[in-house]
Amino acid sequence: MKSWSGITLRLFAALILVLASAGAFSQAYPAKPIRLVVPYPAGGPLDIMARAIGQKLTEAWKQPVVVDNRAGAGGNIGADFVAKSAPDGYTLLMGAVATHAINPSLYSKIPYDPVRDFAPVALVAQVPNILVLNPAVPAKTVRELIALARSKPGYLNFGSGSTGSTGHLAGELFNTMAGVKMVHIPYKGAAPATADLLGGQVHLMFDNLASALPNVKAGKLRALAVTTLARSEAIPELPTIAESGLPGFDLSTWFGLMVPAGTPPEIVARLNAEIVRALDAKDMRERLEKMGAEPLPNNTPEHFAAFIRAEAAKYAKVVKDSGARVD
Repeated sequence: MKSWSGITLRLFAALILVLASAGAFSQAYPAKPIRLVVPYPAGGPLDIMARAIGQKLTEAWKQPVVVDNRAGAGGNIGADFVAKSAPDGYTLLMGAVATHAINPSLYSKIPYDPVRDFAPVALVAQVPNILVLNPAVPAKTVRELIALARSKPGYLNFGSGSTGSTGHLAGELFNTMAGVKMVHIPYKGAAPATADLLGGQVHLMFDNLASALPNVKAGKLRALAVTTLARSEAIPELPTIAESGLPGFDLSTWFGLMVPAGTPPEIVARLNAEIVRALDAKDMRERLEKMGAEPLPNNTPEHFAAFIRAEAAKYAKVVKDSGARVD
């Protein structure tokens, strides 16, 4: 009995030491530079927002937050790098709808588990897509577009920045819900797709709101609706697709901060609090508005985790219905 008591006491003491060390570690966090991985090239909306968030964290904690662009495989390369990094709070991921909701269904295999391998920290923002047409297309409303597509199956086409992008899947969801057949034309990036849309080689796009607005305001493209359930504050006069004939239509581009699974909850909470504080800053709100982005309420790690699960289920159905695959 004495022997077992001694072992029990030593194990208890060791546990107390580990917990104390973990507490001291989290209290000292951050004690060195932080790497913020962006799984896409520099210059895009995700990269711009990551750099803005990184700057806010640097100012608050007096530790450099270095943005590391690790692009490739639709975001899978950067996400996988973070999934396999030490869970110490010093490697963060600016994840997105593609890395955590679309790719698991779009690719036959990805090198990480979007739920098991990450701890969600905070949902940063969502950006609606906007349904835009070349002005030569004779449709002034969503209902008129549906009627035109039904009258000419396979005639209309829509461009997107890549197979599996939100622009692509928005078009496929539109096909399914409206009972039409528009042909998808994938490009290597949104810029060449937009160029062909402006030139008339492509009839329409479900484009990023921030990217499309300048051409809409210049009269080069005709906007019909936004893809989210609620209207966008950036262009409130534009109806949603849901209220224009396809009830329940809801797709958006979103991005949020994540860390490797196993990161101490104290560090997750500290990161969440600082990001929420940053998003409440006036200059950050103005930056979001310029991008057509909207911060989402109830921004807790638990809410973000539930949001990811719901989005993954939604896109799994869209991908299955569309038959889209990337292998």
